[in-house]
Amino acid sequence: MGVSCGKQGKLTITDDDVIEKSNLSRQFLFRDWNIGQAKSTVAASAAALINPHLRIEALQNRVGSQTENVFDDTFWENLTAVVNALDNVNARLYVDQRCLYFQKPLLESGTLGAKCNTQMVIPHLTENYGASRDPPEKQAPMCTVHSFPHNIDHCLTWARSEFEGLVEKTPAEVNAYLSNPVEYINAMNKAGDAQSRDTLEHVLECLEKEKCDTFQDCITWARLRFEDYFADRVKQLIFTFPEEASTSTGAPFWSAPKRFPHPLQFSVVDPSHLNFVMAASILRAETFGISVPEWVKHPKTMAEAVGKVIVPEFQPREDVKIETDEKATTLSSASVDDAAVINELIRKLEQCRKKLPPGFRMMPIQFEKDDDTNYHMDLIAGLANMRARNYSIPEVDKLKAKFIAGRIIPAIATSTAMATGLVCLELYKVLDGGHKVEDYRNTFANLALPLFSMAEPVPPKVIKHQDLSWTVWDRWILKNNPTLKELLQWLKYKGLDAYSISHGSCLLYNSMFPRHRDRMDRKVVDLVREVAKVELPAYRHHFDVVVACEDDEGNDVDIPPVSIYFS
Repeated sequence: MGVSCGKQGKLTITDDDVIEKSNLSRQFLFRDWNIGQAKSTVAASAAALINPHLRIEALQNRVGSQTENVFDDTFWENLTAVVNALDNVNARLYVDQRCLYFQKPLLESGTLGAKCNTQMVIPHLTENYGASRDPPEKQAPMCTVHSFPHNIDHCLTWARSEFEGLVEKTPAEVNAYLSNPVEYINAMNKAGDAQSRDTLEHVLECLEKEKCDTFQDCITWARLRFEDYFADRVKQLIFTFPEEASTSTGAPFWSAPKRFPHPLQFSVVDPSHLNFVMAASILRAETFGISVPEWVKHPKTMAEAVGKVIVPEFQPREDVKIETDEKATTLSSASVDDAAVINELIRKLEQCRKKLPPGFRMMPIQFEKDDDTNYHMDLIAGLANMRARNYSIPEVDKLKAKFIAGRIIPAIATSTAMATGLVCLELYKVLDGGHKVEDYRNTFANLALPLFSMAEPVPPKVIKHQDLSWTVWDRWILKNNPTLKELLQWLKYKGLDAYSISHGSCLLYNSMFPRHRDRMDRKVVDLVREVAKVELPAYRHHFDVVVACEDDEGNDVDIPPVSIYFS
């Protein structure tokens, strides 16, 4: 297009990710020999080969509050336009707020399989990206996922949750406790709820009866985990709700879509059983820093090791409560004795901690779907398929499990190309300048139907006060390092009585507090530093305050954020 090719031109691209094999089919800038290299650097080099006049800088920084020393005020102020190519809502909202603040055009787009959309966010002409939100995705009820699955998606959702609990969250909680026991215990005591109780139980189990010192310990843990998940829990479930059970209305409890489950009988000659124990024991060993022996991949040797495990006989209990309410948001049942149980768990934890070797830490594992050698998908597929077998649900192979558990919707190059083309057409208008809102277009397309819907962007909501008007795009600026009194007088000139001024969560001024009147001659920046305890970095030349105002008749007026420049 010739963008950023002039002497004053510059295109800055940034991405903190590296190229993976699955990226290769979605675009034309990467090749297989680029796998493992930084996306932004490779893309910049490839683009420069297409157009040698392109002035481009490639960065490897994530865009967010933690990198505001890189993407500082000067960076944002010098931009002409921003083009998003992000993969999550939080990042989009952050960039949207930055563009609002610095009044920069934002060209937003996204794809989902055969669908794509583009949204133009133009200063003072359109609403911002964050002004409207998609409804949350519908999720299966917790009780369905945990006790009454009836399709493979439920099994994989449960498997992904168990994976994170076993190898990521619990080891992370163990480390949090060991790093600062006093602070951790205080936090748990302060919460004092069923969730804290459950967390402490898992931490204690991990450091006491389920602690692994050898690889054989890891095999024992994995084998017992199989028994717990796919035999004992199912036996308890059908003990609590027998096949002939009825609901309170007299209807059969096990009516569709519920499926009556059957416990599994472990067998070393069943490859899926053995593969589950292998994957689980390998990942368990990784969290404890235990080396994995080569023989683990030999079925005969592995079967012999698993055969050594003594599995206790299960006895169902009468007092077990299994959640059946589809509206329940947690499976942890509160108890009047939670505080007492938490105190006892803490006592046992402290005793256990004293027996640990100095500096002992676990190694949490973060789920990575794209590495076929790390056994992550082996464990998740094993968990899901064994559970599916419990409920007579058709099983899936590892690839299908990866697509569902990894929440992968295949990227289609055609959708990406269409979104890119539509955004670039709008970019011509942005760079040309002087266009009205009716000249721009937002687009939604579904190539599978096919459906193509174009519409004018929605203008921003206008707020009026006397002869003033403003929108979400406006920011009032006060320069020359004012005092609190000067700020109040400046607002008074606009016909507004400010009764509260805050920075972040700290109150700098409130008209109801007589002592706050002593701050009138103080510089507002000094109040931010001393009262709000904020350290303003060297690259920051201004800060924002939120002002609560009312008009002459005592009606509240929502005003834009006020930016105070102190240097």
